Amino acid sequence: MTRSYRYLDLVMAGFVTVLLVSNIASSAKLIDWGVSVLGLRLAFDAGTLLFPVSYIFGDILTEVYGYRRSRRVIWIGFACAGLMGLTLWLVARLPGDPTWGAFVADQIPGAAQSGADPVAVGEAAFGAILGGVSSLGIIVASLVAYFAGEFSNSYVLARLKVLTHGRWLWTRTIGSTLVGQALDTAIFVLVATLLGVFPPAAALSLIVANYTFKVAIEVFFTPVTYGVVNALKRLENEDYYDVDTDFNPFRLSSA
Repeated sequence: MTRSYRYLDLVMAGFVTVLLVSNIASSAKLIDWGVSVLGLRLAFDAGTLLFPVSYIFGDILTEVYGYRRSRRVIWIGFACAGLMGLTLWLVARLPGDPTWGAFVADQIPGAAQSGADPVAVGEAAFGAILGGVSSLGIIVASLVAYFAGEFSNSYVLARLKVLTHGRWLWTRTIGSTLVGQALDTAIFVLVATLLGVFPPAAALSLIVANYTFKVAIEVFFTPVTYGVVNALKRLENEDYYDVDTDFNPFRLSSA
């Protein structure tokens, strides 16, 4: 009999929401706080402000509910991110309505008076804001990086929990993030750069800055992770150990 949980769906909803919002923000803007390390400008995509929280959710899922249930949630997030990307890709290629274009032009100073085609103005505005996330490059990069990063994060945490007999939670939340975020960040930036999403000159800066910031967020929020994990273990009466778990990421069953 499959056991039901009171808060698993809430954790899953938070995980998927963070994933989708950060994917949109990543393609919309690159942030530069004017900080350099050894001459390397630490710029990062805007989604990095929120995306590390998805790894905190992933840590909570695996620590409390186990790798098998976490695997199912990861695949749900993968499907949702893919659906969002493909929907925006399709929307970007469908013809715009003139009334919509005129409305958009009215929101842009000088656009309505320029004599430009309202539909062209609307399409340009859509492309400027959502052009990145609606491109096949960002869809492919984000999904490949997500798959590698999330599953490696969950796997490392689950294995470390067994090896440490459930002690030293911080070692596995931070340790799994070091591995998962390294793969996620490097794959995302490199694939996106190869597919023309990011300029090649910014690739190294993006990898270093994103990875540093993501790991720092994990470390900073460790006390919060401890609190949420301990509360959920108590409320759900669950503290799962993946002793005999099949870690094949392509199995969807959580039983």
